[in-house]
Amino acid sequence: MSKFILSKRTNGEFQFNLQAGNGQTILTSEGYTTKANALNGIESVKKNAPDDAHYDRKTATNGKHYFNLKATNGQVIGTSQMYEASAGMETGIESVKKNAPDATTDDQTA
Repeated sequence: MSKFILSKRTNGEFQFNLQAGNGQTILTSEGYTTKANALNGIESVKKNAPDDAHYDRKTATNGKHYFNLKATNGQVIGTSQMYEASAGMETGIESVKKNAPDATTDDQTA
């Protein structure tokens, strides 16, 4: 079962990772100054993940592929890992679409 892992960075910021059922991280958030904002980010991923229009497909300077998931306002709410091929990136997008809406949250900040 997929889940969001909510954690705290060494600099005190909160972040989350979306993990697929196999434990692989498929999306990573930015840093948030408060836990409440990070939780709002998780809700935004759940809401926006099913809509293909919210995915911004990118190619890094090293030629690898990745994507950003954006909220309705255009703000990036999650970034994928790097993929060797665009087909892998598309598979990653499909995984986020499928896994994010029903993922549970594992709060590891307590």
